[in-house]
Formats: sequence, structure tokens, C-alpha cells
Amino acid sequence: MVQDYFDTFIESHPNFYEINDLHSVVCQEVEKALIQKVMDKTNNNQSKAAKILGLNRNTLRNKLILYKIG
Repeated sequence: MVQDYFDTFIESHPNFYEINDLHSVVCQEVEKALIQKVMDKTNNNQSKAAKILGLNRNTLRNKLILYKIG
């Protein structure tokens, strides 16, 4: 599953070899998807989502703004 994600990611980026910080790019994409899924499962309850994710609620709010979720 993870291997498939990386295969798709690499194939979908024509300038893959020009990415300077692949680790950061992938971590942000994974984090955004995880937060979106947890927010959906908790009916957008930030307190519950923050607890599940192991984040402070303010940290979660900042990430929701950063990733334009909600």
C-alpha cells in the first residue's frame, strides 16, 4: 500500500528529480491525508481529532489552516 503510494507519487511528478526536500513533501501529504480522515471520522470535532492524533488542539487548528481543511 505504501509502496503503491510512492510509485504513484513518483510517476505523477514529472520533475521528480528536481524536488529538493522529498521527505518534507511526502510527510506533508501524508499528514494532510491523515488529518482529513480523522476529521471526517470525528465529524469535524477538533478536540476528539486532536486527542486521536496526539496533538494539542491549537496545533491541530494551525494544521487545519495550513492544509486548508474544513
